[in-house]
Amino acid sequence: MNRRDSLKAIGLGTISTGLLLGGCKPGEKTDTAATGEKAGAVPGRQAYEVERENKLKDEKYFDDHEMATITVLADIIIPKDAHSGSASDAKVPEFIEFIVKDIPSHKLPMRGGLKWLDMYCLNHYGNTFIKCSSSQQTELLDQIAYPYKAKAEIQQGVNFFNRMRDLTASGFWSSEMGTKDIGYAGNAPNKWTGVPADVLKQYGMENVKI
Repeated sequence: MNRRDSLKAIGLGTISTGLLLGGCKPGEKTDTAATGEKAGAVPGRQAYEVERENKLKDEKYFDDHEMATITVLADIIIPKDAHSGSASDAKVPEFIEFIVKDIPSHKLPMRGGLKWLDMYCLNHYGNTFIKCSSSQQTELLDQIAYPYKAKAEIQQGVNFFNRMRDLTASGFWSSEMGTKDIGYAGNAPNKWTGVPADVLKQYGMENVKI
């Protein structure tokens, strides 16, 4: 699977799943959802929004095995490299746990996909996905990571992996680590230095004094 470079485009295209980059600069916290911290008073946020977010954080959807599987998958999709950390380093699994509660339409497809993954591995390798060898995990993911090449009988796995990949990319590149990875500079005021000399020359105004 093509990793970080191609996923940047996916991440920037799917970042609207819930935690947006907004106007934060690198080094500032973009949100507390991925860390599990309770949200406090934030300018521009209504009390009911903060209350809802904290309520979602108090709930738990995925069990420990599901979270372990999500963590392994996320780190396969975005592994650690010389430039930055892995998806789990950026707390992507926590992001996904929050997002499926924030956007409930993700719940059943994600849980069903995780079950499909384990059943496939049990039938073919005799172990659940997280207990399979790296080569076995890669062998399976290579079959479901490319929708146009995948066999019809594993379409459920393809659909699940598409969703998992999108959520992973969204979670990573809306995190502090992810914004640094793509060089996002945030909002900054422009500094006016006057009309460029070539533009003034184009209109015959290079000698005009204001």
